[in-house]
Amino acid sequence: MHFHDTNAQQVTPRTARLLRISLIITVAYILLLVIAGVQAKSLALLSEAGHNVSDFLALLLSWVAVYIQERPPSSTKTFGYHRAGVLAAFINASSLVLISLLIFYEAIHRLYAPVSVQPKLMMWVAGAGVVLNGAIAWMLHSSRRDLNIRSAFLHEIGDTLATAGVIVGGWFILVTGQTWIDPMLSILISALILWSSYGIIRESLNILLEGTPHGMALAEIEREINTIPGVNDIHDLHVWSIGSDRHSLSCHIAIEDIPPSASERIMSDVRQLLADKFHIHHTTIQFEHVICDVAHGCNIPLSGHHDH
Repeated sequence: MHFHDTNAQQVTPRTARLLRISLIITVAYILLLVIAGVQAKSLALLSEAGHNVSDFLALLLSWVAVYIQERPPSSTKTFGYHRAGVLAAFINASSLVLISLLIFYEAIHRLYAPVSVQPKLMMWVAGAGVVLNGAIAWMLHSSRRDLNIRSAFLHEIGDTLATAGVIVGGWFILVTGQTWIDPMLSILISALILWSSYGIIRESLNILLEGTPHGMALAEIEREINTIPGVNDIHDLHVWSIGSDRHSLSCHIAIEDIPPSASERIMSDVRQLLADKFHIHHTTIQFEHVICDVAHGCNIPLSGHHDH
């Protein structure tokens, strides 16, 4: 018996609108960085402009993914396009890792070959960046449960911290004249970005590889279903995620040889349990009253009494 997910979280039109606004703000800040960098002949500001171009691409990718993942299922894409957002999250997080490694490299290089900077201009432009990136992060905060939006949110949080670090570094350079402060701040910020990206990469890969959703245990699901009256056994249990907040389950449940009208109550109880306790709304459940042949390699032994 097959039931479709009607209760999973949807990415709202408001989220798409916020992403569009974020794209416009990011473009405005890139133009500000380029103009200020050219006028001050500052390589640091031009590099920051390049960094924000990557953020623009990340936001653009998330915006496109929002529309793709809401397309309805088709005969060739029976689960729809929900994993487009997960794929976008993986790409975004991977790009953050690459950016962080490049920052590490440049920071170490500058420790050995200091570059003179203009701290006052750094502080003014970075101050604008804190306001703009902070505003974008605040707008995306309410939709961060979606993995795709969360990756874009982390991009903006990382940028807000990075630009705040530039302000602090600019002030210290202005007061002490020590230019090594700037690359050291870059190393600390890069480490924070790497730590944040790791969680997104791990979760998105788990979804793409159809792993058990984070926080769920097959043994616990089996145990709970077995408490429902009429359920004699459960096996061939699989749980995976279609998207960041959409989970699916398939299994075989052994019951007595009873009429379909009587088994409907058991099905209803199982569905209600899965929805209420585990937030699983898309299920494919097969009832049986004799020992079935399980295809080689598809059965996962969950406890000692299973022998398929």
